[in-house]
Amino acid sequence: MAVASVLPLAAGDPVDQGFWGHPKGLAYLAFTEAWERFSFYGMSALLLLYMIQHLLAPGVADSVLGFAGVRSAIETLTGPLSNQAFASQMFSLYTGLVYFTPIFGGLLADRLLGQRRTVVLGALLMTAGHVLMAYEASFLIALSLLIAGTGCLKGNISVQVGQLYRPEDGERRTRAFAIFSAAINVGALLGPLLCGILAQVHGWHVGFGTAGALMLIALATYLGGWKHLPPDRKRQRGSSEARALSASDWRNIAALLFLAAISILPCAAYFQEMNAGLLFIDASVDRQLFGWTVPTASFNALDGLFCILAVPTLIALWRWQARSGGATGEMTKITIGYLIIAGANLMMILPAGWADRGEVVGAIWPVLLYAFNALGFTFYWPTLLALFSRAAPTQVNSTMMGAVFLSVFLGNLLVGSFATLWESISHVGFFALHAAFAFAAFVIMLFVAPALSRQLLAHQSA
Repeated sequence: MAVASVLPLAAGDPVDQGFWGHPKGLAYLAFTEAWERFSFYGMSALLLLYMIQHLLAPGVADSVLGFAGVRSAIETLTGPLSNQAFASQMFSLYTGLVYFTPIFGGLLADRLLGQRRTVVLGALLMTAGHVLMAYEASFLIALSLLIAGTGCLKGNISVQVGQLYRPEDGERRTRAFAIFSAAINVGALLGPLLCGILAQVHGWHVGFGTAGALMLIALATYLGGWKHLPPDRKRQRGSSEARALSASDWRNIAALLFLAAISILPCAAYFQEMNAGLLFIDASVDRQLFGWTVPTASFNALDGLFCILAVPTLIALWRWQARSGGATGEMTKITIGYLIIAGANLMMILPAGWADRGEVVGAIWPVLLYAFNALGFTFYWPTLLALFSRAAPTQVNSTMMGAVFLSVFLGNLLVGSFATLWESISHVGFFALHAAFAFAAFVIMLFVAPALSRQLLAHQSA
C-alpha cells in the first residue's frame, strides 16, 4: 500500500470545488494566511528602520528589558557592531527564527495538539506579541512571542493546504499552493503599505498596533472556516500514522532535506532585498512620487504585488503545458526559480555601480529587483511546499513541513551575516555575491534534480 494512501480526505475531498475549483477549506486557509502575513510583513517592514531610527537612539535602548545583554551576546560572536550592523543582525535573527520554530510547531501538532489547535495557539501568541510591540520595554518579549506564535501557525497552515487533496492530485495541489502563496502576498503587499504609512504619519507604535489588530482578524477567519478544514491528524498508538518509518521513508526524508538545504542559497539572495535592500533604497534611490516621498518601508509591498501578479500568469502557463502534454516537472520549476533570482541580483550590479559613485538612482531598479525576485520565488517556493506536502511520510508530515522552513531560517541567518558587509564592501560586490548564491543553487539542481525526482516518484508509487 502506498504510504501516502493513509491520508484520508474529509472536508478536502476533491469533489468539494466551492473555491475556484478547489475545496472551500483552501479559501479559509488562504485568507487566514493573508491576514496573518498582512500583520507579519507590516510589522517586519517597520522593524529594521524602527531599531535604527528610534530604538537604538541614546537613552531609548536602555529602557528595553534585556537589550544590553542581547547586544553583548551578539557582539561576543561578531565583534563590535555599528547600530546599522547590529540592527541588521537583530532583524535577520528575528526573521530567521520565525522560520526555525515551525519544526517545533510541527512536532507539537504531530504528537500532541493536532494542526488546528496548534494554529489557534500560534495566532493567540502572535496577537499578544504585536500588542507588546507598542511598548519599548517589552520589545524583546514581543519578538519572542511572535517567533513562538509563527512557529505554531505557519507550517501547520501549509500542511492543511496539502491535506485538502488526494496524494495523486499533484497538479491541483501545486496550483493550490500557488493560490495560497498569492493570498500570502496580498498581505505582503498591503501590510508594508498600511503600516508604513501609519507609522510615518502617526508614529511607530500605531503601525505596530495595526499589525496586532490584523492578527485578530486572521484568527477570526480561521475559526470561521473550522468545519471546512481537514481534521486534526496526530500520532496515536496503534494507528497507521504511528508505525515505524521504512527505509524508503528515510530515503524520501533525506531527499527532501537535501532539496531544502539547496534552497538556502537562493533564499538568502531573495530575502536580502528586505534587509540591505532597504538600506540601498533609503540611501541611494529617488523616492519622490508626484511630490510625495514614498516611505522606504513601503517598497517591501512590491514583493507582494509582483508575487500576486506572477501567480495567475504561472498557473495559466502550467495549465496550458499540462493540456499540451508538456507539463513542467516540479524539479524544473524549482531550478528555473533559482536562475531567475540569480538574474535579478546580477541586474542590480549596474545601479549599484552608480550608487558606489555617490549617484542617486531611479526607483525603477528596486522595482525590477522586486519583480524578478518575486517571479523566481513564485516558481520555486509553492512548488517546494507542494512537494513536501505530497512526498513527506504521513507520520512526520507536519514536522517535515516545519523542516522546509528551516531553509528560510538559515537563509535569513546568511542575510544578516552578509548585511554586515554593506558598509565595508562595494555595492557592486554585494549584489554580485548574492547573484552567485542563487546561481550556485541553480547549478547544483542541474546535477541532482533527476536523481531526486526518481526517488520521490518511486516513493509515491511504492
